[in-house]
Amino acid sequence: MLQHSRSSNGVKEPTNLNALSDEYLRLSYHGLRAKDKSFNADFITDFDPNLPKVEIIPQDIGRVILNLINNAFYACAERSRSTDAERQRNLTGLSHLPDLDSYQPTVTVSTKNQGNHIEISVKDNGNGIPEENKNKIFQPFFTTKPTGQGTGLGLSLSYDIVKAHGGELKVESTNNQGTEFIIQLPV
Repeated sequence: MLQHSRSSNGVKEPTNLNALSDEYLRLSYHGLRAKDKSFNADFITDFDPNLPKVEIIPQDIGRVILNLINNAFYACAERSRSTDAERQRNLTGLSHLPDLDSYQPTVTVSTKNQGNHIEISVKDNGNGIPEENKNKIFQPFFTTKPTGQGTGLGLSLSYDIVKAHGGELKVESTNNQGTEFIIQLPV
């Protein structure tokens, strides 16, 4: 909560967003693996080699990227758990879904130079965000995670940080296909 009310005293500096995104992707993945040895997911990077350095507060945008990637891995882990439960029902003859064995949790982080702004995309193939939650996800204290697993401040704080940098944070989500968060930062 203190992070939410505190304005950053960080200094903007020219930053390589490809390196920053890659660093936080690996930090997130290995952090989750350290906490939960059973956690497993693929991750893919698609970084635009023609990105200029962008004037940002690297710690703040890094916090946003880390939050989005952690959420993406969480969504994949949740879908994996529900797929595993469905597999168990299938084995006992209670259900039959042919694509249960084909789910591979995957998070993709990409960057793109759009001329007047840079886009950083964090995409997962989790369950997606239910339609009724899409307009609430950037509100402080809104969470769908179980008690003790989320404060509901991560996306709200991320939204505020991106706005403070003159950018936008957008979300696109399709039920049972996944979610993509897009950070747009001015060049």
